[in-house]
Amino acid sequence: MTGTFEELIASSTPVIIDFSAEWCVPCKKITPILSQLVDELDEEVSIIKIDIDKNPVLRKKYNITAVPTLIAFKNGKQKWRHTGMITLAKAKQAVRSIW
Repeated sequence: MTGTFEELIASSTPVIIDFSAEWCVPCKKITPILSQLVDELDEEVSIIKIDIDKNPVLRKKYNITAVPTLIAFKNGKQKWRHTGMITLAKAKQAVRSIW
């Protein structure tokens, strides 16, 4: 997926932004769960990882105070937000709730 942040979140397909950091152990643990989510839901969702240390403007704009923080967007609107670890089942439920 390429484009500006605003173009990416404007998609009619749900987009989950994974706000994380290199030093964050839970962020590393959530990565395979999100990969499995994309695999199981095929093209029904996209995941974009944003490093908060490299993107302080987005960190501030979306008030990211802890990582991992997941924010789901559809058509440019924030539809769901979660901070901390998440199970695959709960992530699927969140995506399906915003279709």
